[in-house]
Amino acid sequence: MTQKELHIQRLVKEAEEQVLQMNTRRHFLKECAFGFGSLALGSLLQSCGVGSSSNLITHNLFDPAHPLAPKLPHFAAKAKRIIYLHMAGAPSQLELFDYKPELLKLNGQDCPQSLLEGKRFAFIRGVPKMLGPQAKFSQHGQSGAWVSEHLPHLSSIVDEISFLKAVTTDQFNHAPAQLLMHSGSARLGRPSMGSWVTYGLGTENQNLPGFVVLTSGGKFPDAGKSVWGSGFLPSVYQGVQCRSEGDPVLFIKDPSGMDRDLRKASIDAINKVNEEEYKEYNDPETLSRISQYEMAYKMQVSAPEVMDISNEPDYIKEMYGVQPGKACFANNVLLARKLVEKGVRFVQLFDWGWDSHGTDPSLAIDLGLINKCRQTDKAVTALIFDLKQRGLLEETLVIWGGEFGRTPMMENREGKQNPYKGRDHHVDAFTIWMAGGGISKGVTYGETDEIGYYAIDGKVTPYDVQATILNQLGFDHEKFTYQFQGRPFRLTDVSGRVIEEIVG
Repeated sequence: MTQKELHIQRLVKEAEEQVLQMNTRRHFLKECAFGFGSLALGSLLQSCGVGSSSNLITHNLFDPAHPLAPKLPHFAAKAKRIIYLHMAGAPSQLELFDYKPELLKLNGQDCPQSLLEGKRFAFIRGVPKMLGPQAKFSQHGQSGAWVSEHLPHLSSIVDEISFLKAVTTDQFNHAPAQLLMHSGSARLGRPSMGSWVTYGLGTENQNLPGFVVLTSGGKFPDAGKSVWGSGFLPSVYQGVQCRSEGDPVLFIKDPSGMDRDLRKASIDAINKVNEEEYKEYNDPETLSRISQYEMAYKMQVSAPEVMDISNEPDYIKEMYGVQPGKACFANNVLLARKLVEKGVRFVQLFDWGWDSHGTDPSLAIDLGLINKCRQTDKAVTALIFDLKQRGLLEETLVIWGGEFGRTPMMENREGKQNPYKGRDHHVDAFTIWMAGGGISKGVTYGETDEIGYYAIDGKVTPYDVQATILNQLGFDHEKFTYQFQGRPFRLTDVSGRVIEEIVG
């Protein structure tokens, strides 16, 4: 018998011994003490109709044997997949999309008390100075959308985009605002949007995760990995973070001395133990663990190929502005296109560095923001154009935005003017845009007042944005739920409406 066969035989034997150890008489009697009570409770609940087929509120879409199998939504979908581009830190709408010439006239003047009374700011104290737009604006396309000089590439495709100019939130700190935008709650513990989508739709490629996350900018978003966590959903639906530099996933390569056959034998032995554990405890997380081991094995072949941008044509690399071998936003955007092209359901990009407080050059409205635009504008525009030329844009919904907006007054941290021009966090108005996936083209919905402080028309919330995204995927956001702790939960909590004004 070869060394490899002896190793496999030993793994199987160890797995069998662990199974036998779990099935002792004492273990059985101990667990049954709770099991009989659970059976009685289940019987009582069934008699009351809880969890029965008559319960039409909750749609249980979790198939333990095939958790990522493709599933049908509530109604015919216009979008099959999502690419969400989150600019972590909150880009200034007043320098990019919300043209306010009246604000320029107030530049350098003391902020009126009417804008400060009763308001809470992250850093502004005392009386700050008003800050006019630090960019020139012009109208573009047949739609006449206003876009600043900082986004010259995006200006060329505004007729593909719907702008939401009056988005609001109730969270003025980064982490809670990011959680609210992506999970429907400012507190930890709720599933992210990508997890909800893969729970509801599964994925079209069983050799790749349904939900992939890519980060750039050198740091994670302030809310950390919770913004792509699965919360109370089975963990098989959480986002899988991949990298644009080096191996796409850590530890994806076989260690020295282990080949594919030995790795498969190891996984089979481990999952045999997991299967017995599931029979014992009936815990869906055990099935998630089985699925994740199998997915990791499949990804060893599939992920390196799809995550390799070096095999893209030169004109595509130039169009996106990629830097092969480096970790950068442009690489991630091209990877997003490749992933959705291969059947990944939800791709989430987080780009850190948009927090324009003016405390240093990288966070200055007239320096750092401009550099971030230069790093991202070309790739974002290329993504829309590339998806369209491949026939993918019609069924791929692209979302761009941050977690809140920026104030029309200059930030004066602790009452003292910052060394560089910057704006504080602002909850009452910011801009998000969408393209593709059945969203209307060349539409601007919502309006702010003459200085961009308040939303005065077409006001929407993160819940409305979430409801609209789910609608494009074929889900009624009020009926798309998951039973947890005795009640049905949904992404939009108890709020939200579909923004019909931008739905094609």
